Amino acid sequence: MTIDYQHLTFEYQPCAEQRGGHADGAAYPVVVVGAGPIGLATAIDLAQRGVPVVLVDDDCTLSAGSRAICFAKRTLDIFDRLGCGQPMVDKGVSWNVGKVFLRDQQVYSFDLLPEAGHRRPAFINLQQYYLEGFLLERAQALPNIEIRWRNKVVGLEPRQSGTPDETIALTIETPEGCYTLSARYVVAADGSRSPVRKLLGLDSKGRTFKDRFLIADVKMEADFPTERWFWFDPPFHPNQSVLLHRQPDNVWRIDFQLGWEADPVLEKAPERVIPRVQALLGPDAKFTLEWVSVYTFSCLRMDSFRHGNVLFAGDSAHGVSPFGARGANSGVQDAENLAWKLAYVLQGRAADNLLDTYASEREYAADENILNSTRATDFITPKSPVSRLFRDAVLGLSRRHAFARGLVNSGRLSVPAVLHGSPLNTPDADGLGGTMAPGAACADAPVSDAHGAGWLLQHLGGEFTGLVFGTPDSLDSENRLALEQLTQSGLPIRLVYIGTSAQPASGITVVRDDEGLAAQRYSAAPGTFYLIRPDQHVCARWRRIDAQRIGDALARASGAQLPAGKAHQPAAMAA
Repeated sequence: MTIDYQHLTFEYQPCAEQRGGHADGAAYPVVVVGAGPIGLATAIDLAQRGVPVVLVDDDCTLSAGSRAICFAKRTLDIFDRLGCGQPMVDKGVSWNVGKVFLRDQQVYSFDLLPEAGHRRPAFINLQQYYLEGFLLERAQALPNIEIRWRNKVVGLEPRQSGTPDETIALTIETPEGCYTLSARYVVAADGSRSPVRKLLGLDSKGRTFKDRFLIADVKMEADFPTERWFWFDPPFHPNQSVLLHRQPDNVWRIDFQLGWEADPVLEKAPERVIPRVQALLGPDAKFTLEWVSVYTFSCLRMDSFRHGNVLFAGDSAHGVSPFGARGANSGVQDAENLAWKLAYVLQGRAADNLLDTYASEREYAADENILNSTRATDFITPKSPVSRLFRDAVLGLSRRHAFARGLVNSGRLSVPAVLHGSPLNTPDADGLGGTMAPGAACADAPVSDAHGAGWLLQHLGGEFTGLVFGTPDSLDSENRLALEQLTQSGLPIRLVYIGTSAQPASGITVVRDDEGLAAQRYSAAPGTFYLIRPDQHVCARWRRIDAQRIGDALARASGAQLPAGKAHQPAAMAA
């Protein structure tokens, strides 16, 4: 049975503080504000790491309308680790191919995942209410997440500000009045209009684009392939652009560029929307409108994503245009970056200044997304005759010349940022090459273990992991000695061996590189060692195993070598 997530409502319930059942002033480890995709992902990740979480939301429903619909492979990998990726993929529409048109002619097509041997597709399309529904079901299954609906944050004040014992006092408004909720840390995942940001007197800075777009979710039976189609200046919508995506339940997303002078209220009226859709589909097409919205957009971000013990994630911290699906995907990557660091700090495994690297790493990623999003928007909506002439010339050349296709920008689609300059990285010294450099998100590959076929990322888990190419009995004597020193060192890492056999040996985790793709994607040879962070990013790698170097890199990646005394003021991360 399909659940109607758009129309679910959740009951307000008085909480322990209102009933006098929670010690006065006792602080929860983390309060997450906002039960959207980013808040739910953060809460789930923390809870899976053993951190109790209170999640508050000022509403009692999930999102209405499709909103964010394109979720990238990296995001699906994260949701797999959170225990809810499979239902999303089962429900979603998978796609890898995009096509670009100029007027009524195809310019070219592209494949975002041209190689085999990946568990997940390049993207799925899935309405945001389904995504939130699957995340909520996972959150409700975890014992250490408490979700409080119709709990609105109306006040926020640090206690013992700037000290190691700092907490945050939140004033929460409910149907039964206000109460105070105390937290060691607050994660503000409360959207682009972030009430928490406003309460702190903060803002986001950037550029607003003077253009308007109409979103029409159309339910219909259609024989369009499951691809991303983007038109420049089509005959059915001249001088503007149109984007078409398929969603589950025979719903299609159509984005129509309207221009800055369009009346946003008038353009949402069915008598305005239906003729536009008919012009695309044909006058005899049968369809119904599911949801309509008119939007403008900005590319902007906060100066800093950390303010004391308040950390901002997702749209509350940064915003981009919808071209390239960089909004929700980058927000989920914020959540995965933040959750393990918060858990390490709260569990006494790292100092508070590890959280400064959340800010610096994700600010760097936000700048990369904003740059790509701004370039796409300028190409799609040229604001001068010269820009329009350049764009149309590039599109015309792209039909016949491959070099010009690299200049076409209908939205550079979301990829995870490579955190090259992170202070948690150990720089390469062994010349491995390839794409899995320190700072990169780990690539997946098909592997087998004693239980059968599977995938590499499943074995990396959510802790610091050493990925060893080879097994103790297959490595040369020098590597075996170093490996013995490593296993006897007591370092808090788990080891995963990639060998030619998936048979267990002395209780260690051994997987087989079935098609040689793991070694290929990691530029690995026998004895190659990768140190993987809890968020499945590479932080160090070597051609040979060296227990001392691995220990030093682990200390660096855990924050032990960060400068002291700079908490709350994230340092800039080098490009």
